[in-house]
Amino acid sequence: MPIAWNRLPPLTSLRAFQAVAEMQGLSAAARALNVTHAAVAQQVRALETHLGVALVHRAGRGMALTAEGAMLARALDEGFGTIQSGLEALRGGADRPVTLTLTPTFATQWLMPRLKDFWARHPEIGLSLNPDPRVLDLRRAGMDLAIRYGNGQWPGVESKFLTSARMAVAAAPALLAGRKALSAAEMQAEDWILTNDWPERNNTLRALGLNPDKLERTEFPDEALSLAAARQGLGIVMESLALLEDDLRAGRLVLLHDSRDRLPAYFLVTPPGPQRAAVRAFAKWLSQVA
Repeated sequence: MPIAWNRLPPLTSLRAFQAVAEMQGLSAAARALNVTHAAVAQQVRALETHLGVALVHRAGRGMALTAEGAMLARALDEGFGTIQSGLEALRGGADRPVTLTLTPTFATQWLMPRLKDFWARHPEIGLSLNPDPRVLDLRRAGMDLAIRYGNGQWPGVESKFLTSARMAVAAAPALLAGRKALSAAEMQAEDWILTNDWPERNNTLRALGLNPDKLERTEFPDEALSLAAARQGLGIVMESLALLEDDLRAGRLVLLHDSRDRLPAYFLVTPPGPQRAAVRAFAKWLSQVA
């Protein structure tokens, strides 16, 4: 659709309003834009007059967006973000490393064993990893890419299937004492190593014919600790198969069950808009080695 340029408000007023929405105040927006408090207030009032709607209102000592203001802020955040991505892509950013956010365990268990191959192919590309369990706003966090766990549906980003996160059950050879498989009754009788806060966990256990409420278990706050305990033979572990692959290949763990569900999975996530050549090269490599 062609842009109706004559109907757009002045760019300065849109820029001022988006800064107010992002910084949640006139003073912070003024500092970010390097202008006066009064100048920002004037631009926001001019935009409200142009549109014929209120965009902000007083909320105690601060400022809040109206419903119309929140709707406009979402659109501007996406629009200005795309502009910023396009400008950075044009500038090249050859000396800037590719920035990636992902969970600490996925970084340790899946990505790190593969990175030697990437650097052998692309020694000129630097990487900056941000291991963080949170789902970050990529633009505000300054991230080029993310690897996220879920169903692939997140607002304001583009996602591409990377690798399966299907649930699998495994145990150390020492715990199995030569056995290659366990019946449901045998698994029910064993100690378990489980990670906290996995809603899918109990459904998978029930599908195996187990009673989750009657399992003898030790729970850990993250997957890295769970896997470390499982390698020592302290119990049966249930994790994403992608996180178990290296241990299974090395024989540190033995696979007892694989759910084979396609979703949830790990997805490669990018902000919309053009990407730098280095980012495209890293994303292509990830897809090849997944």
